[in-house]
Amino acid sequence: MRSFPPQRIVCLTEETVETLYLLGEEDRIVGVSGYAVRPARVRREKPRVSAFTSADIPKILALKPDLVFAFSDLQADIAAELIRAGVHVHAFNHRDVAGILAMIRCVGALVGAGERAERLAASYEARLDEVREATATIARPRVYFEEWEGPLISGIGWVSELVAIAGGDDVFADLSGCAAAKDRIVTQEQVLASMPDVILASWCGKKVVPEKIRARDGWGAIPAVRDGRIFEIKSPLILQPGPAALTDGLDAIRRALALRP
Repeated sequence: MRSFPPQRIVCLTEETVETLYLLGEEDRIVGVSGYAVRPARVRREKPRVSAFTSADIPKILALKPDLVFAFSDLQADIAAELIRAGVHVHAFNHRDVAGILAMIRCVGALVGAGERAERLAASYEARLDEVREATATIARPRVYFEEWEGPLISGIGWVSELVAIAGGDDVFADLSGCAAAKDRIVTQEQVLASMPDVILASWCGKKVVPEKIRARDGWGAIPAVRDGRIFEIKSPLILQPGPAALTDGLDAIRRALALRP
């Protein structure tokens, strides 16, 4: 990093973009992921330089960033290429709610906004505690979260935690600690055997088609299918490990769990 705090930041995933905007540090951002949609104005304010597992390296280098935020081992090759080009890269690799809160605090510290980041993270912690307390005594539906339809992939760590905070029990909570999607693959038979009361689906940016879920062999016997409790949660709200998941994502889960047939 040539200076502190960094003046020209590229964000290769959505969660660091939203965090910088929430901290009032958006003027430092010079390039973003093509998936960045929060806040809405980011799409007209910032040039798009990457997808998730691919990036326009020449375009990024032309922006002369003094810091690039990346996420997960899936962006390791991008990070390595940028590092070889002399760019300072900070790669996050969190998969749970605690990691999201730590990311917010870390981003704040890296841009000289540590106090604001601490207040923001603390506000989320307080809200999570409030929701957890409010749902502590209600009946807990069994919840299947579907991250992808073929193969079927169950929910990742922070998603499973938010389901629990919202008042549900993730039927595949034992798999949620697996960072890699391939390790969270489940079969139609396993879902059928788990008999979830609610199905939440977010197909990584692809529109969820409830009819396809209902048509799966034998799934008519599943309470969630029988009772019409299949709900889509938009990917930007729940599949990025950042502020969106802790706010609008959590609220979407709560609404789905509260709806009755």
